[in-house]
Amino acid sequence: MLDIALIRAQPDEVKERLARLHDPGAVERVDKILELDARRRELLVEAESLQAQRNRLNRAMGKLRGSRQLSDRQKAVLMKEAASQVNAAHYDYAIATLQKDPGEIKPVSGGLNVTEELHDSEIRQGLADKGGIQFESDAPMEALIKALRGMSEQYSQRQAEIRATETALRDEMLWLPNLPHASVPVAASEDDNRPRTPEGNFRQFDAPPLPHWELGPTLGLIDFERGVKIAGSRGYILRGDGARLQQALIHYFLDQAREDGYEQYYVPLMVPAEMLFGAGQFPKFEDTVYKEDHGSRYMLPTAEVALTNLHRDEILDESELPLKYVAHSPCFRREHMSAGRDTRGIKRVHQFEKVERYLFTTPEESYDALEALTEAAENLCRALDLPFRRLEIVSGDLGFSASKKYDVEVYAPGCDEWLEVSSCSNTEAFQARRANIRFRREGVRRPLHVHTLNGSGLALPRVIIAILENYQKADGSVDLPEVLVDYMGGQRVITVRQE
Repeated sequence: MLDIALIRAQPDEVKERLARLHDPGAVERVDKILELDARRRELLVEAESLQAQRNRLNRAMGKLRGSRQLSDRQKAVLMKEAASQVNAAHYDYAIATLQKDPGEIKPVSGGLNVTEELHDSEIRQGLADKGGIQFESDAPMEALIKALRGMSEQYSQRQAEIRATETALRDEMLWLPNLPHASVPVAASEDDNRPRTPEGNFRQFDAPPLPHWELGPTLGLIDFERGVKIAGSRGYILRGDGARLQQALIHYFLDQAREDGYEQYYVPLMVPAEMLFGAGQFPKFEDTVYKEDHGSRYMLPTAEVALTNLHRDEILDESELPLKYVAHSPCFRREHMSAGRDTRGIKRVHQFEKVERYLFTTPEESYDALEALTEAAENLCRALDLPFRRLEIVSGDLGFSASKKYDVEVYAPGCDEWLEVSSCSNTEAFQARRANIRFRREGVRRPLHVHTLNGSGLALPRVIIAILENYQKADGSVDLPEVLVDYMGGQRVITVRQE
C-alpha cells in the first residue's frame, strides 16, 4: 500500500510514476483516492466538532440545573431558548445562553427576570415565594435533552459516514500498485525486459535435444497420464528418481539458504484473506488463488504470503534487522493460461514446489539486499551448472507489489526456451504498510516501516526441466549435477527405467 501522505502531498508525481506501469486504471484511482480522503477528513472535523460542542452543552446544562442564583422559571426559559438554538445548529449561541448570569437576563414585566415570555401551557405555576414563581414543569429541560439527543444521532450518522468512506478509501488504496523505482527501465511489456549476458555451459548435442515431456516418461520420472487422471488438466506425477530429484533439489536449496544466513521456517499452507491482502496478493490476484469451499481460508500461492505476515502488526528493533527467512512449500495457483500456450510438460502447472527466501530490512539497505538476493539465485544456477541469465524487468511488467524486480532464467535446450526459476523483488514499504510491520530507530520518535524483499531460491519443477534437458546424453540417460550427488545417495546418472 502506498503512503496516503505521499498521495496528498505529491499527487502529480504519484500519477507520473504510476503511468510508467502502463496501467491507466491505477492513474485514475489517484483522483478518487484524493476525493475520498478529503471527504473523510471533512467528516472527521465535523464529527469531532459536534462531539466537542455536545460535551460543552452537557456541561453547561448540568451547571445551569445546579445553579442557585437562578429561579426554576429562569432556568426553564434559558433551556427553552437553548433547545431552539441547538435545533438550529447554533451551538455556540446555545452554550452562551446556558451560561448567562442573573444580571445578563433582561427584566420583563411582573418582576420576573426572563429572556422571553413563556406560554402558560409550557409551565405549571406553583406557590408564590417572595413575589416570585416556583417553576415545576420539566418540559423545557426535556426539550433541551431531546435537542442534545439529536446531536448524538447526528454524531452517530457522521461516524457511519466516516466508516463507509474509510472502507471505500481502503478499497481504492488496496487496488493501487506499488510505485516503480527510478532505476527501473520504462517500457510497456515483458517483451521489453532487458536480459543481461547469459552465463553457464551451453552444451552441444550430436542430435536435437529432447524436451522433458519426452525424456520424463521414457526415464520413468514423470507420469502425465495418471497425473491428469487424478488431478485433471495440468496434473502430473513425479515418480522414482523424478520424485527423489525434486526432494534433493529442495534440500540442497534449503541448505544453501542456511549457509547464507537464512533461518528456515515451516509455514501453514492455508491462510485467511487478510494475510493475502498483507502480502499484496489480494485483491489483484484473488481469482488465481484456491479457496475452501465452506470456509474462509485460502491455499498458499507462495510461501511469501506466510513469511510476510510473520511480523504482522509488530514493531521490530532496528538492531534485529535484517531478518532473513527461508521456507519450502507447495504452491497452488489457478493459472490462467492462454489457449495453446505451455500445454505440454510441466512448465506451467497448478501445483508446484518452491523454496522462498524473504528479508525484512531497513530502507537504506534494501537495494543492496536486492542485488545480493538475486546473486544468490544466480549462484544456485552456477552450482547446478545450468546456463542462465538475469532479466531486468521493465516498468510495464513489474506486477503489483514490486518497486524493482529481477528474474533469473535457465535455458532449456529441448524446449528451446528460457524458463523463469526465480523472481527477486524489492517491495520497499508496500507490503509492510499493508501488514503494519514497522521498526523502531533510536532517536526517531515514530516507528518506521521496514522494507521487504522476496526471491525464489529456486522454483521447481522448471529446475528439473533444465536439468533433464541440459544433462541428457545420447544413450537416453541423464547425468546429475555434481552438487546433487550426495543428496541423491551417491547416484550420478538417471537411466531408462525398465518396466
